[in-house]
Amino acid sequence: MTGPLPAAILNRWAREQARLKGGVVREDTEEWQKEPSFAGLERVGGVDLSYIKGDESRACASLVVLSYPGLEVLYEDCRMVTVSAPYVAGFLAFREVPFLVEAVQRLQQEEPRLKPQVLLVDGNGLLHHRGFGVACHLGVLTDLPCVGVAKNLLQVDGLARDELHREQIRSLQREGDMFPLTGTSGSVLGMALRSCNSSKPLYISVGHRVCLETAVRLVQSCCRLTLDRGSIFGSRCAHQ
Repeated sequence: MTGPLPAAILNRWAREQARLKGGVVREDTEEWQKEPSFAGLERVGGVDLSYIKGDESRACASLVVLSYPGLEVLYEDCRMVTVSAPYVAGFLAFREVPFLVEAVQRLQQEEPRLKPQVLLVDGNGLLHHRGFGVACHLGVLTDLPCVGVAKNLLQVDGLARDELHREQIRSLQREGDMFPLTGTSGSVLGMALRSCNSSKPLYISVGHRVCLETAVRLVQSCCRLTLDRGSIFGSRCAHQ
């Protein structure tokens, strides 16, 4: 589809987001989440849709499941897909989530014993225009704990890539340094975290069935174990 989407479709998408948003659980629901060392966590998944350079209609939908804490690849599903829905700010899930849900469903059918206990999602969760980003959307549809891990700041609720934000980033001197992403509403929408792999922060937000503190601890733990971010999200498959 080319050109702007009809208002009727955008309104339908907004209603669907509002309906599904009621299912988001912003708290820890699993016993392993309560353990300082995440005892009981054995499988961490990562999902990503990586677009082919120069062709926004072709992408690699990836699901990777790693052992924890060893971070060995247990399962990998990377498939080329044709993306028909256009990108519309605030509605990325309607473009990407169907392919990610299909990947999770294939795993459950083919290797149910390897079902991840949590998914790291290349995108945002509650840090979103309507508080319901890709990580929330995928979490509600799959009923899996999900964490949003974004590479860029989504400018919502007064958050902006301005001089104040750049100064806050410069204050992140060491791995594990962080600062809260507090909107003008007073809500903490996520956390900016310096990982072990880059001086640029990761933007962590709640997706589903996890609290922000646990989400940040989990991402930190994976980084401390020298996990390459491409391996988390399986994005290397898109370049094969």
